[in-house]
Amino acid sequence: MGRSGVRGERTRTDGLGEPAVHAGESVQDERLHEDISAGDGRDLPDRTPRAGRHGGGRPKRRRHRILRWTAGVLAVLVVGTAGAGYLYYRHLNGNIKKDRLNLGEKKVAEPTPNEAGQTPLNILLIGSDSRNTKENLKLGGHKESVGAPPLADVQMLLHVSADRSNMSVISMPRDTMLKIPKCTDPDGKVYPSPGALEMTNESLGRGGPGCTVATWQELTGIHIDHFMKIEFSGVVSMADAIGGVPVCVKQNVYSHNSDGAGSGLKLKKGTTSIKGEDALKWLRTRYGFEDGTDLGRTHAQHMYMNSMVRELRENATLTNPNQLRKLAEQATRSLTVDEGIASVSELYDLAKQLQKVPTKRITMTTMPTAQWPQNINRVIPKAGDAEQLFTMVRDDEPLDGKASKKKPDLTSEDPAAADDAIAVIVRNGTAVDGQAPTSRRATGVVTALQGKGFAQAKVDPQNQPEEKTVITYPSADLEGDAQAVAKAVGLPLTSVKKSTESSGVTLVVGADWRSGDTYPKSAATNDGKPPASSRPLNGDDTDACMDIQQGYTW
Repeated sequence: MGRSGVRGERTRTDGLGEPAVHAGESVQDERLHEDISAGDGRDLPDRTPRAGRHGGGRPKRRRHRILRWTAGVLAVLVVGTAGAGYLYYRHLNGNIKKDRLNLGEKKVAEPTPNEAGQTPLNILLIGSDSRNTKENLKLGGHKESVGAPPLADVQMLLHVSADRSNMSVISMPRDTMLKIPKCTDPDGKVYPSPGALEMTNESLGRGGPGCTVATWQELTGIHIDHFMKIEFSGVVSMADAIGGVPVCVKQNVYSHNSDGAGSGLKLKKGTTSIKGEDALKWLRTRYGFEDGTDLGRTHAQHMYMNSMVRELRENATLTNPNQLRKLAEQATRSLTVDEGIASVSELYDLAKQLQKVPTKRITMTTMPTAQWPQNINRVIPKAGDAEQLFTMVRDDEPLDGKASKKKPDLTSEDPAAADDAIAVIVRNGTAVDGQAPTSRRATGVVTALQGKGFAQAKVDPQNQPEEKTVITYPSADLEGDAQAVAKAVGLPLTSVKKSTESSGVTLVVGADWRSGDTYPKSAATNDGKPPASSRPLNGDDTDACMDIQQGYTW
């Protein structure tokens, strides 16, 4: 496993290790607003009911339930809880900043609805290391960082299944080297693609969160519905509102070395409930956890998030409404979202969707990585394993191994033309991860197709690197034709995708099919679980505990 701990010239020491967080509520039920106590948390006397309501004020039990809901709201969009409370205040809408969802040029098709008409929900959670406010600089970093473009030091894709039965999270280490696409910000400024590989956290400074979204979509082929970006101060606010999150270390740990590097986290062996700045330190810690790389930090973030879910759903209470109002103000000021969820009402509706997933069906994973050949401190997506993880999420397969035994029928209702009437172009996509393309690969597949009766199969000299073989088609009237080609070469129908960028049925031979006339069966199947290299962690795992790096104990 490659190390990913040392940053490049523009990278700041110990950037935000916080996944995301949020606070979001609705103004659609103003009656609840009146049911919340104002002051020190004690119940108010009964009030005269409004017209249309039955008798007296709300009972005490109702108010207490609202307070419990409120605590859940403050972390809802990271951990899948929901609630209601003081975030109903209309002026909080004005605190929430918004930005464009996708600044790239490439569009990724939305997933096909299931038999019940439901579609998955994909949210990109971004932790920004920006020090461009006094509050954020006070919590960490250097004055030299003020005014510099922010870095997306935490990136997590949260996938909620179409039936809302399970949730998957994929984290990407910040030191991952990727091709960042061309991005155009809302004011029209163009950020050309660098061409060479760049650290993924640089994407945020290229026009905003929408460029990070574009980068994820081009890498994974997963359509992203929303993004949420949180800054340092918001992390502390959320941790305070929660009242403490239990975390575990296997030895005493102090994240600090002789050079002054480290988050400053200092904990005793065993389980400790952390909040405020200690929570931020936990989420930022790299030096001291596991091998001292960003991969260890990501694993610690997953433990924190799972613990937060359990704490909120089982024990969350709040007794100080005035403090909650203040926290809600701070939280919404630190939040930036896309235009589709830019109000507390829309955030609340989103929260209700996340609330449906039980903790035992939440699975946290890290994108499998390999060492980048040009720098031992950087990583790249691991061929095969990374694409397997992306494919499972794209196909809405749960990562906990509990997929329904009933497989959906993906056969198109559009009848296919005769094989010899189907025009299909074939591209060589085997040149991935810096490898040279397999010689004459497209020609070999075309010859095989022509031998099966597809007389109009032709080679497209354009190379299009793809880890996994895919067939695309531009419109519904060609779906049947595309599926006929897939069946002819043994490719699963899940690999047939609609794409407006295709001019016709296009077969891109990926790195998973370097030889042979038919697609290898081993590449077409998995055991229903994500690769072990993604380090899956279940939301109900209460035994998770961080290993401590040698030299960082006390």
